[in-house]
Amino acid sequence: MILAGGFGTRLAEETGTRPKPMIEIGQRPILWHIMKIYSAHGINDFVICLGYRGNIIKEYFANYMLNVSDVTFDYRNGRTEYHRHNAEPWTVTLVDTGEATMVGGRIQRVLPYVADDEAFCLTYGDGVADIDIAASIKLHRSEGRLATVTAVQPPGRFGAIWTEGHRVTAMREKPNGDGSWINGGFFVLNPGIGRYLTGDDCVWEREPMERLADDGELSVYHHRGFWHPMDTLRDNRHLNALWDGGAAPWKLWS
Repeated sequence: MILAGGFGTRLAEETGTRPKPMIEIGQRPILWHIMKIYSAHGINDFVICLGYRGNIIKEYFANYMLNVSDVTFDYRNGRTEYHRHNAEPWTVTLVDTGEATMVGGRIQRVLPYVADDEAFCLTYGDGVADIDIAASIKLHRSEGRLATVTAVQPPGRFGAIWTEGHRVTAMREKPNGDGSWINGGFFVLNPGIGRYLTGDDCVWEREPMERLADDGELSVYHHRGFWHPMDTLRDNRHLNALWDGGAAPWKLWS
């Protein structure tokens, strides 16, 4: 499950005409990079939560085969044939979750698509990492809690996490920078987290995660490698420089 519906106001230079997950790194949307990270770990079924300018993401995937293949258009017989395509083995479900819906509300709206799964992954549509997704899933299963959050240690401008072993003891949104572990996204969740969600105005990073921590239902996977969000134009330039220089740590695929 990938959250791709926000306005991306801190990147207004780029998001006036397209959603933030469609901003490119190396001529590919960051959304594609995120999906490739998961695909490198064998996860190829995606539910993408759309909102602001979601039609642009729909059009991208509608034309994906066309853009990664050689193609023959047979106008006489009304057929299209693709040759030597390089498309990934993805199944992509695109769900309109509302333009102004908060993260918790978006998750709640798409839970029916994962209701039969033991667990599912969730991440934001604007950050990349060299995270070991398989290891985070293994930890989630071994700990047996409803939710697992990946914790990282960049400058303190995101939600902080306090832990004991692999159990989250407290969760607070955006404290002053103090070197704490912070919410890096890349969650593993059980569908049972739905009882913590309260509608479109539900802010996932606040009450639901705080209650999960208070109830002893939130585990943590500590990621000590590369992690970087794309919040600003400077972030975008940095990520593009890494990619163009052949030094993108999140490129886990060949």
